[in-house]
Amino acid sequence: MLRIVPPSSPPPPLPHEGPIALLERGLELIATAVLVVDEARRVVWANPAAENLFEWSIARLRGQPLDAVFGRAPGLDELVERAAATGAPCAEQELALEPPGRSRLHLACTASPVDAPGAALVLEFRRIDQQLKVAREARQLEQQEVNRELIRNLAHEIRNPLGGIRGAAQLLQVELDRPQLIEYTEVIIAEADRLRALVDRLLSPHRAPAYRRTNVHEVLVRVKGLVQAEFPAIPVVCDFDTSLPDIDADPGQLVQTALNIARNAAQALSAAAQPAPAIGFVTRVARGVTLAKRHHRTALSIAIEDNGPGIPAELRERVFFPLVSGRDGGSGLGLTIAQTYVSQHGGTIECESAPGRTVFRILLPLAAARD
Repeated sequence: MLRIVPPSSPPPPLPHEGPIALLERGLELIATAVLVVDEARRVVWANPAAENLFEWSIARLRGQPLDAVFGRAPGLDELVERAAATGAPCAEQELALEPPGRSRLHLACTASPVDAPGAALVLEFRRIDQQLKVAREARQLEQQEVNRELIRNLAHEIRNPLGGIRGAAQLLQVELDRPQLIEYTEVIIAEADRLRALVDRLLSPHRAPAYRRTNVHEVLVRVKGLVQAEFPAIPVVCDFDTSLPDIDADPGQLVQTALNIARNAAQALSAAAQPAPAIGFVTRVARGVTLAKRHHRTALSIAIEDNGPGIPAELRERVFFPLVSGRDGGSGLGLTIAQTYVSQHGGTIECESAPGRTVFRILLPLAAARD
C-alpha cells in the first residue's frame, strides 16, 4: 500500500489544495492517465493526461462513479475489487473500455491502494501499443486461414467415403428381407445424411460474397424477427445510430452472421432459465480502427449482447474455432461461419464475456470499395 509522507518543508498550498493535495501534486506531471477514487469508487481527482484520454474535464469527472465514466466494465470492476481486497497493487494488461460518446479504448491499468484522507485507489491507465494490437489481429487472421484450410481438406476427405457408405447401405437394404435388419440400414443412411449436411455446412462459408449496397439496420431488423419468432419469450432491444450510411456488403452473409450470434445468445439464455432475459443490437461508428492490417478512419460497429451466464472461461479463447461448442448438441460451426463471413468483408469480430454480459462486436469498414 502506498503511504503519502509530506515533505519536511512543503511548498505553498495550491489553490485547489484539499485532503489529497499531496497525492495530486505527486501525480500531476505523470504522462500516463491517472484517476484517484474514494472508497465509494467515485473519482476525486484526475490528471491532465486522464482528461485528454477520456475527453472529460476534471470538473466533470470529479464525483462521478466509475461506471458512469466507463459504462459497464467487468474487467475494471474486478481489478478494483482485487486491489481493494488485497491491499496491494494489481494490474490488468488488456481492458476494453467505452467512455460514453467515445469509441472503445484498449488500455492497460494498474490499481494501487493509497493511504490518504478521502482517497482509496490510484488507477493508472496506459494505452496498449497499437503494434501489439495489429500483431494480435495478424495472428488471428493467420489462425482463421489455417482453420479454413483444415476444414476444406477435412470436408473433402469425408465427403467421398461418406457417399460410398450411404450407397452401400442402400444396396444392402434392397437385399434384406428382415425388417429388423432393414431398420439398421435406415439408421446408417440417416446418419450418413446428417454427416453430409454437416460437411456441406463446413464448405458453404467459402463462397465469395455478392456485394451490393446494404442497410445494416434492415439486416438486424430481419434477424430480430427471426430470433423472436423462434424465442418469443426473449425480447430483442435495438439501439441504432440511424446516421450510419449503407455499406457494400453481402446482406445474406450479414444476416447469417448476426443470426448465428443472436441464436447462440438466445439458446444460452433459455438453457440458463434467465429470470429477465434480453438481447441487444447496438450500432455505432468506430473511429481509428485497424482491420485486416489496414487502418480505417471510420468503421461500422455492430454489437450483439445478452445478459446470460457468459461463456465458460475455458472456451473464451476458442469460441471461433470449428467444432467448439459450449452447448450439448451444438455443432460448433455458427461462430466459425460468422467469423469467416466477417473476415471476407475485411472486418473483424471480437468477443467479451463475463457472467451477466456477453458482447460480440462486429467491425466492418465503412468506406471500402468492393469488386
